[in-house]
Amino acid sequence: MNTPKTFLAICCFAMLVTGCSKFLEVEPKGVLSESQVEGPDQLENFVIAAYAYMPSLGFGDTHAPWIQSVRSDDSYKGGGGLSDQTPWYEMELYTAVTSNIGNNDGPWYRGYCGISRANTALRLLNKVDGALFDKKDQRIAEMKFLRGWIYMGMKLRWNYVPYISDTVPNDAIIVEGISNRPDGMTNDLNLWDKIVQDFEEAANVLPETQPEKGRPTQYAAHALAAKALLFRAYEQNDAHQVININKETLNKALAHIDIIMQKDGAMFDLEPDFANNFLIDFDNATKESLWEIQYSIDDGTTDGRVNRGDELNAPWWSPYFTCCDFHKVSHTMVNAFKTDGNGLPDFTNYNNTDINGQAYVQYFKDHSFDPRMGHTVAIPGYPWKYNNNIMFEESGSRAPFQYGYFNSMKEQVDPNCTCIFRPFYVYNSMNKKEIRYSEVLLWKAEILIQLDRFTEALPLINRIRTRAANSTARLKKNDGTLWMDYTLQTYQPGVNCNWTKDFAWQALMWENRLELACEGRRFFDLLRWGQLEPVMNAYINKEKTRFDWFSLGRFTAGRDEYLPIPQAQMNWSKGSYKQNPGY
Repeated sequence: MNTPKTFLAICCFAMLVTGCSKFLEVEPKGVLSESQVEGPDQLENFVIAAYAYMPSLGFGDTHAPWIQSVRSDDSYKGGGGLSDQTPWYEMELYTAVTSNIGNNDGPWYRGYCGISRANTALRLLNKVDGALFDKKDQRIAEMKFLRGWIYMGMKLRWNYVPYISDTVPNDAIIVEGISNRPDGMTNDLNLWDKIVQDFEEAANVLPETQPEKGRPTQYAAHALAAKALLFRAYEQNDAHQVININKETLNKALAHIDIIMQKDGAMFDLEPDFANNFLIDFDNATKESLWEIQYSIDDGTTDGRVNRGDELNAPWWSPYFTCCDFHKVSHTMVNAFKTDGNGLPDFTNYNNTDINGQAYVQYFKDHSFDPRMGHTVAIPGYPWKYNNNIMFEESGSRAPFQYGYFNSMKEQVDPNCTCIFRPFYVYNSMNKKEIRYSEVLLWKAEILIQLDRFTEALPLINRIRTRAANSTARLKKNDGTLWMDYTLQTYQPGVNCNWTKDFAWQALMWENRLELACEGRRFFDLLRWGQLEPVMNAYINKEKTRFDWFSLGRFTAGRDEYLPIPQAQMNWSKGSYKQNPGY
């Protein structure tokens, strides 16, 4: 977001109020401690401090969504070569991942710093007299929402993580130790239940709208409750295999979604153009966004609260950008956007086409594509971020012989945008739309299919495809013609498909892939569905024929679904933590 926001300026100031030191201590020297809080104004500072930490979670680590894209078949690491940020190279190959892998301990630590801030605020809020602070209940709900959001992200990355609530004294974390998997904990369902509880309790209190846009609404809480329940429904054993899809849990998730969809059209809707979700002009200004991570640049602070999670992802492309060409769209992902003669995905043969070297020039002339590719992939010879006066160039790719020429576009901005901060790395202040209505619709479609109500999923999926087909206004040349053949049709049973449950499920998985490409969702979707091993090994085996460095890759079922608990944290826990299988 490019305009000054009082709320964000307070967030930056509040970074001075509370911090996080080793093992979640929250009373560092030289700052306000819990015992010194005397009134609501000071208490609000602790609340804002929890918000203030959220943008930091994506700073160069696995909390950044694009790292999950690299772990999936969406993207390659990119950068200056295989040795540029080696830990991410190891993560995308899987075979070299150990408990000592880099870029893994920092995000764990930062995640618990964020949780610690939320817990500190909750302890203080629970002590204050509601008669003296009329926003008490709402602020408690906000902190539970933030805590649930961080825990869900950590749960998806590391699986069994220690759950630390606001009732745990700070010193108990060190003195007593809290296990990530206590003896007798036979599965992860109880951990999911704690996360769901935070969201559901928040949803019961939060208002329908918020005057300060960074604060969550009840509908954002319902959405994340539905998401957590959806993951919980796919019950796993210790080998990370899906052993049961719990219909009761699916129905609970559906109930949350239906509350949101009561406002369909009036409060929530798909944007008419897919592009609007990825343009700074539409920050906090769409019906599609249920909650956004707020960034700023001209908020009165030295550097602003810019998006440091994506700082490496602009191309190394003079004179427009200075660094660093990470997050390159995979050839498999580009191929997935191809459509067949009926305007549908080519489910079976989509990845049989190679685009290595200069072959991509003719490739984009020979095939038809889903328009969402034009919003997701930066391609040499085509406009950069809808600007027909700036054609992306091959020179923007630092190591095309290892990663190809295709950059991820959604997180990028026009190089002339006043939202950019360029000390060397390239930061921008475009918000991150953390919950989009299209994803909520896809969750509902998925649940309906799993409940054998697959005919009801058809209009939901087609609604998203119709929007995609209509999202071509920014994909045209100056003469009004399209830059390439964008051909997409809806699913029409009896005409271009046979809408069985199996076909509906295939269509649903594919729609998730195209709609949310390179947004960090794909790995976790495959995890939920129990499809990581077959999909990732098929991907790796195909990519071996394109880039020789993939020859070392292999996904091992029962291990690679989750990252290892960082060895540094294992050491700090003094035996309280149990390592994930295979590490």
